[in-house]
Amino acid sequence: MKRIHYKEYQPSMGILIDVQHPEDYAKNPTPNSTNIYADRLLLNYKTLLKKTSKYYIICNKGFLSRKVVSILEFYGYDVTQVIKE
Repeated sequence: MKRIHYKEYQPSMGILIDVQHPEDYAKNPTPNSTNIYADRLLLNYKTLLKKTSKYYIICNKGFLSRKVVSILEFYGYDVTQVIKE
């Protein structure tokens, strides 16, 4: 599993997706990110993602992002976990 720290992320690298719950995202949004809750993303990945794009997955504590990256990586997507701290 590929990992980088948030301070290393640049928008030109790919799409940053914050997978935390929308209520948590509203309280603590990640700059430059799109919020798609982990469950929604995993249930609809075929319609939400393209295999030709690069995705950077982040959440507050790292648990959800690790799970999402593991599953999407298995399905053949180019995903990297982003660590906030």
